[in-house]
Amino acid sequence: MADHLKSENLDALILDLCEWVAKSPRTYEDVMEAWRTSCPRLTVWEDAVERGLVERMRGDTGVWTVMVTPAGRRFLTERGRAKVA
Repeated sequence: MADHLKSENLDALILDLCEWVAKSPRTYEDVMEAWRTSCPRLTVWEDAVERGLVERMRGDTGVWTVMVTPAGRRFLTERGRAKVA
C-alpha cells in the first residue's frame, strides 16, 4: 500500500477515535480496549497522542481519563465533524 494511502486510512481512524472521545470522556481502560492494536501499521492511539489530539489525565478518583485536546477539536472541526466538538 502506498504511504499516502496508509496515512489517509490512519487519519480516518484517528478522526473516528477523536470523535468517539469527544462525545464523552472515556476511561483509559475503555479506550485501550476499543482502540489498541498490535498491528504496527495501525497505530491509531499512539499517533493520536503523539499529534496532541487526545490526552490522558488522572482524575480525582485516580482513574485515568482520555479527553480530546483543543488540537483534537480543531482536527474534528477541520474535517467537518464540528458538531461533536
